[in-house]
Amino acid sequence: MKHVSVLLNETIESLNIKEDGIYVDCTLGYAGHSSAILKRLKKGMLYAFDQDQEARKFSENVLGKIGSNFEIIPSNFVNLKEELNKRNVNEVDGIMFDLGVSSPQLDDGTRGFSFHVDAPLDMRMDQNNTLSAYEVVNCYPYEKLVKIIREYGEEMYASRIAKAIEKARKIKKIETTLELVNIISNSVPEKYKRLTHPARRTFQAIRIEVNKELNVLPIAINDAIDLLKVGGVIAVITFHSLEDKICKYAFNNRMGQKDLFKNLPVVPKEYLPELKILKKIKPSKKELEENKRSRSATLRVAIKQRRA
Repeated sequence: MKHVSVLLNETIESLNIKEDGIYVDCTLGYAGHSSAILKRLKKGMLYAFDQDQEARKFSENVLGKIGSNFEIIPSNFVNLKEELNKRNVNEVDGIMFDLGVSSPQLDDGTRGFSFHVDAPLDMRMDQNNTLSAYEVVNCYPYEKLVKIIREYGEEMYASRIAKAIEKARKIKKIETTLELVNIISNSVPEKYKRLTHPARRTFQAIRIEVNKELNVLPIAINDAIDLLKVGGVIAVITFHSLEDKICKYAFNNRMGQKDLFKNLPVVPKEYLPELKILKKIKPSKKELEENKRSRSATLRVAIKQRRA
């Protein structure tokens, strides 16, 4: 099972891991970042979240070969604070999110994430979720489809694609990924197909809708900041502009500093911004060459300077 974690070294370096610290990977996936964190912990503890049963099973085995000071929590990261509080964890040294879909999920023909492989329309990260891509494609009204494809996929041909889906499903239900790809491909201009895969943005939009990814993200990022110790670090890897905007807004919102102290050379500790944004990092040229899936990734990092 091949999965290459994006911006791995940059994320681990940014987290500045302490041997006895408490760290949280909100998006365990196939344990790329979690493995690197756990290798650096001696007396510390790693908590990792994932809804995907296959990912949890695989990662349990991978992490178990490194150490025993970890726990995998079978939950969405929107429940971050609640789940950690159950374990009497109220403060952490570092926390990270990798919001990309893992390569094995994309490549597994049974999951329906890929527009290259024929599979049932699914796209559920949590297999217990009742909403799948099949329901979105076959049951959502035209207006809602347009809104999702335009907003979540940032697709310029959203209305044409939604109209083609509506027309096709009147004849027969759309059941597989390649059926949907053909419908999308036939609804957009030839010149557009030469620029990008015509289904890329629509598949992204449907996946986001199925898993309610953007609904839970602002809550989870703010909860993560609440949980950080003073000096703790949050690192968030996003893969499209909507995620990145949510992260940027959440960080900026928690920076709030009174205008009175803005231009002073030294600001009293109690008046420092709660959060200090450290950097925004893009993949290196080398990583872009080695891993095409990193091309849209952005890493944002911030450190907590004081309690709110």
